[in-house]
Amino acid sequence: MSDKLKSKRVRELRRRRHVRRRVNGTAERPRLTVCKSLRNTIAQLIDDEKGVTLAFCSTAVVNEGKVTKTQAAKKLGEKLGALALERGIKCAVFDRNHYIYHGRVKAVADGARGAGLEI
Repeated sequence: MSDKLKSKRVRELRRRRHVRRRVNGTAERPRLTVCKSLRNTIAQLIDDEKGVTLAFCSTAVVNEGKVTKTQAAKKLGEKLGALALERGIKCAVFDRNHYIYHGRVKAVADGARGAGLEI
């Protein structure tokens, strides 16, 4: 691993720890976490007290036809919000990991809010 890549990973880890220090999920208010890859976006609701994933969704499942990654992320948020409401979860804490609250990450949060999940 090159020094440049290693320092990038260290910075990402520092940002992730900074966010997670303030964000913690419970059964009543789980943590909605977002993970991005080059092709897909993944979101899940996690109860940190029990260490259990309550709901999971990915753009690989949600994608229908030709859409941009941001549009797919918004659909992902809507789908996850609907899953949460179906399971009796009305509000969540948003965990952006080390990503900036912009683009796909913001689209997931907006989609979840649009579905009725309070963030």
